[in-house]
Amino acid sequence: MALKSTVFKANVQISDLDRHYYAEHALTLARHPSETDERMMVRLLAFILNAQEGLEFGKGLSADDEPDLWQRDYTGAIGHWIEVGLPEERRLRRASGRADKVTLYVYGARAPEVWWQNNQRELNKLDKLQILRVGEEDSLALAALAERTMQLQATVLDGELWLSAADGRSVNLRLETIKAA
Repeated sequence: MALKSTVFKANVQISDLDRHYYAEHALTLARHPSETDERMMVRLLAFILNAQEGLEFGKGLSADDEPDLWQRDYTGAIGHWIEVGLPEERRLRRASGRADKVTLYVYGARAPEVWWQNNQRELNKLDKLQILRVGEEDSLALAALAERTMQLQATVLDGELWLSAADGRSVNLRLETIKAA
């Protein structure tokens, strides 16, 4: 019998002063049995930083042909393909062929550096691809905020994110750009 996903609910108020985006989102995140709280919260972070009309969670780990998040227009054309983790170069190349923009969020200690060294040559050929790194301390601090029901306030200003929970816990982080689109 296959294990089922664990459902998390997040009510997120976003104030993105850099993009002039202000909205409240009631989100449902299905955490795949093989997914950690850290990865799930990086997916939530990716949603917050890219929130706009039409952005939704894809099947990600459960499907080869869908990203972790994507923004599609009314015709089904993919405007933005968003991945989390350390995917194969081939997956990112395929995404670049299908979407107008591709963003990858990597996280963790040493693994992103090794992955980048092994894939840098091929990935630099993908003009639509942007790669951002969440530092190890930041991703672990995000994971500590994970609860089955979350009330979060997110503020983005000058490329820096402040994420606070209703109980007063907070995370302040800035992403490192590994590759610009």
